[in-house]
Amino acid sequence: MIYKSILASVFMFFSFTSSEKVINSSKLIPTKRIAAVVKSSFDAKVEMVYNTLQANQFELPKLESFTEALKGFYILKEKGLIKKDILTLVDFSLSSNTKRLWVIDLSKNVVLFQSLVAHGRNTGEEFANSFSNSPESFKSSLGFYATAEVYNGKHGLSLKLDGLEKGLNDHARERAVVIHGANYVSDSFIKGNKRLGRSQGCPAVPVELAAEIISVIKDKSCLYIYHPSINKAKEEKLIS
Repeated sequence: MIYKSILASVFMFFSFTSSEKVINSSKLIPTKRIAAVVKSSFDAKVEMVYNTLQANQFELPKLESFTEALKGFYILKEKGLIKKDILTLVDFSLSSNTKRLWVIDLSKNVVLFQSLVAHGRNTGEEFANSFSNSPESFKSSLGFYATAEVYNGKHGLSLKLDGLEKGLNDHARERAVVIHGANYVSDSFIKGNKRLGRSQGCPAVPVELAAEIISVIKDKSCLYIYHPSINKAKEEKLIS
């Protein structure tokens, strides 16, 4: 998946640029050590980007979720699966009562939006803790998406999504998982219910922000929905 792509592409570059030095040496570099160097190099680059982000009156996302999002963004951009330098990050490790969606313009290193965002009704109450790629599950799906075309549906202006990770979110089209506005994504709903409203699996946003956010992120930008449970599994698979 995304982690394997990151390691493979950087490993090839590392091997090419270092091959002469390795061949002339009697010592070979262990694969795990190379992986550690690769990870360290990427982490340093990501941290540099993070430290220069302009918050633009918003709070910044957590470094951990931003790191995973930006690593994947680089790979997807290189593969041509996304076209824009726009990254949308949803951090489902956070309470639904907090603004846990960020839209970031990476060409200018500035946060454009920070917003409330809903998770699926069967994904959890205040906190998201159960995810699915299955139709009719009414759960959120994690991972990387490419934003697609805009249409007008039952929720008004909406944005289709293409899940890019097989087995994790690749049924997004089939499930009609889209970005749309919803009146249950609001501070007033939180006040009356002690938690944000929930969707059928869509990352729904406030009605008043929907059109503006969709206009910025439509047509092949990167959306990443983060939760530590899935990323821990990916890391363990990578280093095993």
